[in-house]
Amino acid sequence: MTMTREQDFWSGWRERFFALRNVPAVLRIVWESGRAVVSAGLILRLIASLLPLALLWITKLIIDSIVHAITTHQAVPTRLWWLVAAEFCFAIFGSFLSRALDFLDALLADKYTRHVSVRVMKHAAELDLVAYENPEFYDRMERARVQATDRLGMIQSIGRLFQQFVTTISLSISIVLFSPWLLLLLVAGVVPAFVGESHFAFLGYAKNFRQTPIRRQLDYLRVAGGSKEAAKELKLFGLGNFFTDRFTKLSDQIYEEDVSLARKRLVAGSLLSVLGTAGYYSAYVFVIWRTVTGVLSIGTLTFLAGAILQASANIQQIFSTVAGIADQALFLTDLIAFFEMKPTIQSKPNALPAPRPIHSGFEFRNVSFSYPGSSRVILDGLNFNLFPNERVAIVGENGQGKTTIVKLLTRLYDPTQGQVLLDGIDLREYDLEDLYRNIGIIFQDFMRYEMTARENIAVGRIEEMDNLPLLHQAAEKSMADEVITRLSGKYDQMLGRRFDGGVDLSGGEWQKVALARAYLRNAQLLVLDEPTAALDARSEFQVFQRFSELTAGKMALFISHRFSTVRMADRIVVIEGGRVAEDGDHEQLTHLGGRYAEMFEMQAGSYR
Repeated sequence: MTMTREQDFWSGWRERFFALRNVPAVLRIVWESGRAVVSAGLILRLIASLLPLALLWITKLIIDSIVHAITTHQAVPTRLWWLVAAEFCFAIFGSFLSRALDFLDALLADKYTRHVSVRVMKHAAELDLVAYENPEFYDRMERARVQATDRLGMIQSIGRLFQQFVTTISLSISIVLFSPWLLLLLVAGVVPAFVGESHFAFLGYAKNFRQTPIRRQLDYLRVAGGSKEAAKELKLFGLGNFFTDRFTKLSDQIYEEDVSLARKRLVAGSLLSVLGTAGYYSAYVFVIWRTVTGVLSIGTLTFLAGAILQASANIQQIFSTVAGIADQALFLTDLIAFFEMKPTIQSKPNALPAPRPIHSGFEFRNVSFSYPGSSRVILDGLNFNLFPNERVAIVGENGQGKTTIVKLLTRLYDPTQGQVLLDGIDLREYDLEDLYRNIGIIFQDFMRYEMTARENIAVGRIEEMDNLPLLHQAAEKSMADEVITRLSGKYDQMLGRRFDGGVDLSGGEWQKVALARAYLRNAQLLVLDEPTAALDARSEFQVFQRFSELTAGKMALFISHRFSTVRMADRIVVIEGGRVAEDGDHEQLTHLGGRYAEMFEMQAGSYR
């Protein structure tokens, strides 16, 4: 057990030491966020760090002048008043510097927070879809988001460390000139406290790391127990106490762990601080003895007493600040690791532009696929074609791979085996952004942006945000114009309830707005992945009838569970067991009497 604790102790210190490697990367981010502010702050801190030594030296000269005048019974020299005036000016200047540094720190904090938050958002947008489906990634991204803004204290600590270090060096040199032993006494008293504080800070990081999944659960429970979407079931099913009790249990667990560590830190820190105090007073007694014996003057005693006091405080602060930076650097591990994550699905160098127009269409050639971290085969040797000017519907039971086909077709994923080809060339050979520009798509779980109606449509082709005629045209195609014209603010109406003046829409109305995004793209391929689930049968029929008209001359792929709309397709593909089970139009498949006919009759029978 002893060896295990010893190994854990040194392992913690090694981790803390190696975490300092994160600091240069963060400093680069700080420098990028505000070069002028950082430069001005360093210059002012350098000046401020030398002020304590200057003030102590002036105080020494003043006291020695007073003592000399008293002991020799001479008049107070004019030089004394000039020294007092200089001390007053330095004090005023020091006050100004302190306020200026506070201003620059606040300015840098704002610049850094903005800069690093933008970087996190941009980098998150570049990562693969697979990353977002991994719970560990969510934990890492959550810690990265927190670390992006919560490490302001560390950045300010680095600035203080620079100032403390210069001040300590200048004071230490003056102390060493009188006696090197004084400085050694101070350092010997401070080191144990540094070790203890750093050790407990490391334990704090380990605790926070362990608590990340629990804190995510707490955040979820806050939403589940107090959101508009959950309110109906919360009341009808009597779930209030269930969510509250679970939240209380988890939060109590975190509270007990926090208090336990804080209690241990309080006791150990108090005992170790005694050593630092003993070191200071040992040095102080030595200086008093040298003064009493006549070796040092009263002014020198005052100078050394002040230098020892400030050096002792600064040495403790340096150790504490370095320990704090090292421990804060541990928290930056996830932020740096997050920025180091690279997408696996990206464009190759000198990638090909997407073909315009598309000639032979898409082909799935012996495609198999399993989601990362899962052994379940979703697609198993799938062979499937989508030709130009063709509207294809994909049907099948849930979990058969319909949406996976869409994700591979749009290269949100790459096949585990096989190839997805476009005009006979592997999708991986094309420029990814150019490929995306040729695809208009809406998923069942489309986003409901808490923005204006105009912006909700424009996100489908964001560069056309101010092209109102084009937005109106897309809204007419999706029948969203009928919804928007009823709003008081029309296209400038805020949608959703998050912000003042916002108006919420029904599920079907939101879907029409989302459909407008797909039409806005004017892409060669249009994909609808069960986007009309919230519409009634009549509205869905109208949407798909319009969809059929508007996709004339384009490739179109749609997924729907309603066979009244599926039958509009030129070709219907039935997916079963990760493969194409049947392929043909509605008439062919119903006469075939296979799986499609069975599903069609089952649904039709429910309306009889």
